[in-house]
Amino acid sequence: MDISVNGVSISAEAVAQEAPFHADADDPSRVAARALAIRELLLQRARELGLDGAEGSDPDGAIDALIEREVTTPVPTDEECSNYYRRHPQAFRSGDLVEAAHILLAVTPNAPLDAIREQAGAILREARAEPGRFGELASRFSNCPSGAQGGSLGQLARGDTVPEFAQALFDGAATGVLPQLVRSRYGFHVVYVARRIEGRELPFEMVRERIAEFLAERVRRQALSQYVRILAGGARISGVDLDAAGSPLLR
Repeated sequence: MDISVNGVSISAEAVAQEAPFHADADDPSRVAARALAIRELLLQRARELGLDGAEGSDPDGAIDALIEREVTTPVPTDEECSNYYRRHPQAFRSGDLVEAAHILLAVTPNAPLDAIREQAGAILREARAEPGRFGELASRFSNCPSGAQGGSLGQLARGDTVPEFAQALFDGAATGVLPQLVRSRYGFHVVYVARRIEGRELPFEMVRERIAEFLAERVRRQALSQYVRILAGGARISGVDLDAAGSPLLR
């Protein structure tokens, strides 16, 4: 289906060029189409308010000016930061280490996502049934160079991996083959946790700024999603659904 925002078309070629930037999504093309439609919607609103500047000016600057003018993001209070700190104690520790291995089934643009997920699930079931064969399975199936070492990643600290992989490793206490596939920007992982070495809890004063930045970004994304829904409600949009604009709005 053709995609258009208030009569402005978005080509299939543009969607294909955008899709690699969303390779970690379940459906990169769908998310790319939504991101481009949102971008066009915001640019049109910026032009309507005269925020686009001179002809040939930077469209990203126009969008930034629009967001600064029309999207309010409250600054997190000390109480909100403190409450988040108390509810997520495992996220603020120093020195936590995990000895782990994995089997990566890589996802690349235009790859058959469902088939890769199905294969990863079958490997997970096999590894769960016979954990002693994990190294063999990694050698056979992993697309990571670690497969040559039975999938071993050695000892990892929280900051050593991409956040989505670190969350699966550190936000729990399980050892052995984890019961669920881990999805990262690289693909699907079957993960084996051999050992956990606990660190120490960091005091609130050391992490308050980090928490405030995280909460502010989360509120910003929520506010942007709501703003896009309001704009979309008054626009003529075809070929894409912006009611669920929870994917990355901008990149």
